[in-house]
Amino acid sequence: MPTNLLIVESPSKAKTLKKYLGKDFEILASYGHVRDLIPKQGAVDTANQFAMKYELIDRNQKHVDAIATAVKEAENIYLATDPDREGEAISWHILEILKNKRLLKDKNIQRVVFHEITQTAVKDAVANPRAISMDLVNAQQARRALDYLVGFNLSPLLWKKIRRGLSAGRVQSPALRLICERELEIRAFKQEEYWTIHLDSHKGRQKFGAKLFQFKGEKLEQFSIPNEARQHEVLSAIQANGNEARIVKVEKRKKTRSPAAPFTTSTMQQEAVRKLGMTTDRTMRTAQQLYEGIDVGSGIVGLITYMRTDSVNLANEAIAEIRDYIGSQFDKAYLPANPVTYKSKAKNAQEAHEAIRPTSILRTPELVKPFLSPEQFKLYEMIWKRTLSCQMAPAKFDTTSLDLAVGNDDTTLFRASGQILTFPGFIAVYQEDADDVEEDDEGRLPPLEMGDVVPVDKLYGEQHFTQPPPRYSEASLVKALEEFGIGRPSTYASIISTLKDREYVILDKKRFVPTDVGEVVNKFLTEHFATYVDYNFTAKLEDKLDEVSNGEREWIPVLDEFWQGFDNQVKEKQNISRQEITQEAIDEACPKCSKPLAIRLGKRGKFIGCTGYPECDYTRNLNEDQAEVEEAPTVIEGRVCPSDGGQLIIKTGRYGKFIGCANYPKCKHIEPLEKPKDTGVTCPECKAGTLIERKSRYGKMFYSCNTYPTCKYAVWNPPVNESCPKCGWPVLTLKTTKRRGTEKVCPQKECGFAEQIAPPEGS
Repeated sequence: MPTNLLIVESPSKAKTLKKYLGKDFEILASYGHVRDLIPKQGAVDTANQFAMKYELIDRNQKHVDAIATAVKEAENIYLATDPDREGEAISWHILEILKNKRLLKDKNIQRVVFHEITQTAVKDAVANPRAISMDLVNAQQARRALDYLVGFNLSPLLWKKIRRGLSAGRVQSPALRLICERELEIRAFKQEEYWTIHLDSHKGRQKFGAKLFQFKGEKLEQFSIPNEARQHEVLSAIQANGNEARIVKVEKRKKTRSPAAPFTTSTMQQEAVRKLGMTTDRTMRTAQQLYEGIDVGSGIVGLITYMRTDSVNLANEAIAEIRDYIGSQFDKAYLPANPVTYKSKAKNAQEAHEAIRPTSILRTPELVKPFLSPEQFKLYEMIWKRTLSCQMAPAKFDTTSLDLAVGNDDTTLFRASGQILTFPGFIAVYQEDADDVEEDDEGRLPPLEMGDVVPVDKLYGEQHFTQPPPRYSEASLVKALEEFGIGRPSTYASIISTLKDREYVILDKKRFVPTDVGEVVNKFLTEHFATYVDYNFTAKLEDKLDEVSNGEREWIPVLDEFWQGFDNQVKEKQNISRQEITQEAIDEACPKCSKPLAIRLGKRGKFIGCTGYPECDYTRNLNEDQAEVEEAPTVIEGRVCPSDGGQLIIKTGRYGKFIGCANYPKCKHIEPLEKPKDTGVTCPECKAGTLIERKSRYGKMFYSCNTYPTCKYAVWNPPVNESCPKCGWPVLTLKTTKRRGTEKVCPQKECGFAEQIAPPEGS
């Protein structure tokens, strides 16, 4: 038996490490957390120094037993869980379990940490072990206790006052507040008209345009004019000056743009959402796979460094390798004289850690592409290019600005601007966003000097309207969470997943919209627990947890300070009436009983109902006209309800029209208004039904077995009655993207088969 036992979190990571450490090491995985708080009241004893009651997680019992058995035979035990607070806490929990089992007598047990899974890093970590950091463990315990205290005290209050099944979280609630406040801004926004005035001209064959920025000596605010009448006045005055324009000012400058810093968790998530169309959750799962190791032909190797980090530092060895690569693959102008350094913008960034980077820049995307799934390749390529570009020379531009006066009126000026890329620098490898300028004719201005005269080809006004602030996308929400200090980068994906899973928000055109339930929950929390969803309070609490992890603050006083105020607040709010939270009075009387009407929250969202309920049952949809409501429902002729024989009528619900029984709520029979389209493809899971076209609650089409709920198999893309040539799965699907065109794709994620059948449009 091996005398050395190394314990990691992930079984896939264990396979990679076995290759590096050899037969003297046995490597076992804990499969994540091994203990958690007991799921009931009292798991955190607030009256006894916040003592925490843990229990083994059932699904990991067999893995803990395997570790305990191996410990009996080993002399040296290395705890090699992830290099963050969660990983430190998992190591501590494993240690506590082994202590309780009395298995550590005469055992040498130590903690090892590595930020990349390469042979050098792993062997160096094992050669330089350390003790478990109780500061990091206590910071994680404090975070877990805070989350528990909020969840187990606020959630029951939400159940009682709003609806069962709801939850409130310490960082989830401020994130919901961000989305709801943005929605209120959009509703309050009043669109305003404005105009811009443009001049089109040319020199030789080269055309260019300019925009009015000064009229009669007065600078225009954002180059705009308030209304159409004023636009006509300005145009008429300019047209009276003639049909030629003079160049009255020429300004030429050289401009540079520096590369962006290498990826942190937050910036990687934002770029993956924007560039790759991946959710934050998918991004982190894919990054985990790249970190833990992929077989690239020569064996399993970790392709990137640890993906939960807020540092922008790179190891000196990595910088040297990147600079050598740039020097060998690019002209010398692309390599700066000295390494480029970056400073993190995040507060309390763990600068001892590294940014997310390839474990070797020599492992190019093209070399590893045959061994990666499409998602893994796209993410690895983005990380590789961003890392390489961060050590390259800045891009250089020539910018030109021209001021033009029509006729002899030098008090009325138009401005034309042009920018030409003269040296691509880092842009040759990586563009941070869509605004990076390429060299093209649109960025050029003709060669003009002071006093030159050009014709006025066209003079015209253009109407615009101000736009409301945009709703948050996943990328912009992650950026806002980081700026406000809500949560840690490693928690952003779970925050977003929780908001979607609880149906507090939905995604509409890839933008977050709060649901009716989400708005009511947010209203309750902001009105009655304002302190605890305040952005500054949340950020300051994160700062205190960082200080605990750094050994600058004790964790028990942090919990005590929070609990005293929070507990009093929860007790004070027990007597709030449910009606006060879920109803909003409107200035309208009930047509049935004349009592006031109110906007109420029901199972399917907000609606208008009588405050005299249950004596009066009058209701109508929130945005429905009263005359339309009182029309007789459309009856389905020639059919009766199969459940109770009642009339079938067409109803309107939260997700559109459907057929239902007129005897609702006694009979709850419903069916779709339109018969779903049958694809004729046999369900690959049950092999009894066929896949039919359905529409999700958010309007997106998907395909599922017609025997549902007996069989719950479903796919998003149209199915094809062909077997996968790679794994043999009975069905393929058709997937169409702008970048790759239409492909036949295997719906089994672990397979990764894809075959292009139509190129992207325009290619």
